[in-house]
Amino acid sequence: MRYLYIKWVHKDPASPVHLYSEIDDDSYERRRVEVWADGRKGYADASEEKGGTALSVMPVPSLKEIAAQPEFLPKEIEAEDFHKIWLKRR
Repeated sequence: MRYLYIKWVHKDPASPVHLYSEIDDDSYERRRVEVWADGRKGYADASEEKGGTALSVMPVPSLKEIAAQPEFLPKEIEAEDFHKIWLKRR
């Protein structure tokens, strides 16, 4: 398992600015939390989707591939950090 945080730099209030993902060994998302600039949150896992958030149906690209897009500022985070965000998702 790996954990990813992406800051999405944009000015669209309809899109989240903070993305947190739990990614399995095959590079598929297992859980995801999104946070909008106004503090609104959405989340998804295999059994639930809230706030317009859904798991990706494609494998998550590598950190290097994500970072190649200037609007995305990705970094790997610790499992504990993801779990704290997951617990605060509601």
